[in-house]
Amino acid sequence: MAYYKAHIFCCTNERPPGHPRGSCKARGAEPLRNYMKARMKEEGVKESRVNNAGCLDRCELGPVMVIYPEGIWYTYSSKADVDEIIERHFKKGEHVERLLLTDEQKELTEVQKQGRPSETATC
Repeated sequence: MAYYKAHIFCCTNERPPGHPRGSCKARGAEPLRNYMKARMKEEGVKESRVNNAGCLDRCELGPVMVIYPEGIWYTYSSKADVDEIIERHFKKGEHVERLLLTDEQKELTEVQKQGRPSETATC
């Protein structure tokens, strides 16, 4: 039996201000990762580990996380998104379809863009 059933890698990479690809950190990834870590504990989600990750090379879609061993990728931008991932993915075993990233995806869908600050408003 594995020590953890799931590892959640949340990109918190930082690029210089004005970088054309942006960065997950500039889009609020670090406080959201911290929030997820605390909420997983509060919700009693066991056998899972929330980790910082360096660049996952999906900067334009960020913040992003990948969950192993499934290899499921999510984009997220709010505490509500994190809560939904915890509730549906970890507690109910469902995927959060609106936040899922496909392997070949290069841009956020219109649904994924909803509620995000504009690029000019990022740090």
